Amino acid sequence: MGAPSPRSAMADVAVIRCAHCGTANRVPRDKLERGLEPKCGRCKHVLQASSAAPLAVTDATFAADVERSPLPVLVDAWAAWCGPCQMLAPTIDELAAELAGRVRVAKLNVDENPATASRFGIRSIPTLVVIDGGREVDRIVGVQSKQAIRARLDRIVASRRA
Repeated sequence: MGAPSPRSAMADVAVIRCAHCGTANRVPRDKLERGLEPKCGRCKHVLQASSAAPLAVTDATFAADVERSPLPVLVDAWAAWCGPCQMLAPTIDELAAELAGRVRVAKLNVDENPATASRFGIRSIPTLVVIDGGREVDRIVGVQSKQAIRARLDRIVASRRA
């Protein structure tokens, strides 16, 4: 029969961007189908084959998950009782999936984590705070369109490359 063509060989590989360091990893699809957990070739974190979901952060995990992240982090400060927060939630989920490996997306419940909310001066919700290199670089208060949020995040990612 012969060797598979390069094109068919590429169809047997999934490219998964590491949500931790941003590296694009080629993973054989059969490895995913067997339920094995592939690891990033660069940072060795487990790769998430499914669409990336926002990471829930707390007062205790904020420094490690957000401030020390190698990627910019979009932090969604929200509360369960907040109607506008609930309206924005699907947009945040979509952005997490679309920007996986370039921007981390985190959710901070302000009712359960008042120390971090107070530290960042969050007075109204929803508030989106972008942290890059451990410092706040942007803030969006209130419900905004996905396109508006994405445009601001794209500018931050582009400025890191420059």
